Amino acid sequence: MRLRNLKDKDILVENCDYLIKDGESLKGKWQVEFGNNNAIHIEIGMGKGDYIYHMALKYPNINFIGIEKYSGVIARAIKKYPDKLANLRIINMDALNLNDVFSKEVETIYLNFSDPWPKKRHASRRLSSEVFLKIYDDVFKNKKRIVMKTDNLILFQSSLVSLSEYGYVLKDVNLDLANSEIENVPTEYETKFMKMGVKINYLVAEK
Repeated sequence: MRLRNLKDKDILVENCDYLIKDGESLKGKWQVEFGNNNAIHIEIGMGKGDYIYHMALKYPNINFIGIEKYSGVIARAIKKYPDKLANLRIINMDALNLNDVFSKEVETIYLNFSDPWPKKRHASRRLSSEVFLKIYDDVFKNKKRIVMKTDNLILFQSSLVSLSEYGYVLKDVNLDLANSEIENVPTEYETKFMKMGVKINYLVAEK
């Protein structure tokens, strides 16, 4: 979901300690950036940033990187973030360029409430389509692991198919995350959806 830009967007982005301004220069060097050899997890489409921030708080021994295409959305996340967490970074970039920034360094990719691109002719734009799965091949370190949450059944169903056809094994599939025993950190939209009674679909796929 695109949001209106903040008036002070440019100032917020320019002065953010979390923001990596030249991700390409860190390709293959992310462990140097974080100063440790901990696992790296990325969220593609971090939105207003609640999920990636609270994951970084909950799991201090994992390095988290939020990817977001729209600078106005990133500015909204930045505005509410407190002091810098050592294990969190964010990048303003298009996911199509992920392999310009990472090289066999990522252990888990989170796809939370991604744009469903419901029309069949736009299916290749979905973040779980074969187009993106091929890009992720260059990003993952060894074992590939994708965690997805969405309220959109079209996206969820197509993701189950595309992941399976690409060789992923579905380790966990749930059609009502709120009423499961799965450990979960909700996104800002997820909390809103749950209050409305909207069921959240969840999967973990590994290869």
